[in-house]
Amino acid sequence: MTRTSRPEPDALGRILLEQFDVIARRQAVAAGVTVGALRHRLRAGGPWRTLLPGVYIALTGTPTTLQQEMAATLHAGSGSVITGPAALRCHHIRGPSADFIDVLVPATRNRRDAGFVGLYRTTRMPERTWRADPLRYAPPARAVADAVRGMVSLRDVRAVVADAVQRGRCRTRDLYAELIAGPDVGSALFREALTDVADGIRSAAEADLKDLLVKSRLPMPLFNASVYDGDIFIAKPDAWWPELGVAVEVDSHEWHMSPEDHTRTLTRSRRMGVAQILVLSFTPRQIRSEPAQVIQEIRRTLEGARGRPPLNLRTIPDDAGQLATPVPVS
Repeated sequence: MTRTSRPEPDALGRILLEQFDVIARRQAVAAGVTVGALRHRLRAGGPWRTLLPGVYIALTGTPTTLQQEMAATLHAGSGSVITGPAALRCHHIRGPSADFIDVLVPATRNRRDAGFVGLYRTTRMPERTWRADPLRYAPPARAVADAVRGMVSLRDVRAVVADAVQRGRCRTRDLYAELIAGPDVGSALFREALTDVADGIRSAAEADLKDLLVKSRLPMPLFNASVYDGDIFIAKPDAWWPELGVAVEVDSHEWHMSPEDHTRTLTRSRRMGVAQILVLSFTPRQIRSEPAQVIQEIRRTLEGARGRPPLNLRTIPDDAGQLATPVPVS
């Protein structure tokens, strides 16, 4: 009798367990699944289905994000690295939603985009990766750079760059290194956003405030500078005119969702009040939809503050995201 080749349940099951029930054709064959058995599993109404060419899922229903990322990695081949918006999700950086999963592959690899996977050939494969076995993600700075180069809105680019720095996922100098090392195509908005973040901008709403102040021709404040009374920390206002003792706070519910956050906000406001700082608060919506009123109130407060004695306060500019080298503006 001729021995028939049978799958090895332990080997097959181990692969499916480790890879979120996603498997490549070559892996299934190596585990002992015959061509006929594979065809049977993939039949209409069968337990497996095709996600990408040569990549299958051993379940029915809609694949999860992790299952799609696993399929993308298998399609891209060994050593591939997930980048762009998918990697931003891994690093908990706010980014754009995307239908495609971007994957970095060596420049010499002959693979094509397929389905929901976009392959990016590069001679700069990341030396370090973030592993969430069996998946590999680009480091935060590389993920940000790859994500924003495909974006067309300065406001959206600023939001991603500022969020990465605000959350401490990477420093501005790391992003600058990616800007210089990467392609020039699509880098103009990235460069401008980096300049803003190096100036202390830490959110899209603060960037909107900066744009508004530039258009108004009012004196520019320091953004996110630390204010002290002697050695006692008072606050880190979103915008601060130290010579006039005026601060602007952008109150966004996005950053103050918990009772603890709300309590900290009130405590900071009281400290600034005790220090005789004039505080103006605006919501992001007011800055976008009522720009004339916002500027009028800021201008009136700044003009009124010119007649009072200067406050005896110490200001330390923000340096959390300072660049090792200034970003050249083209």
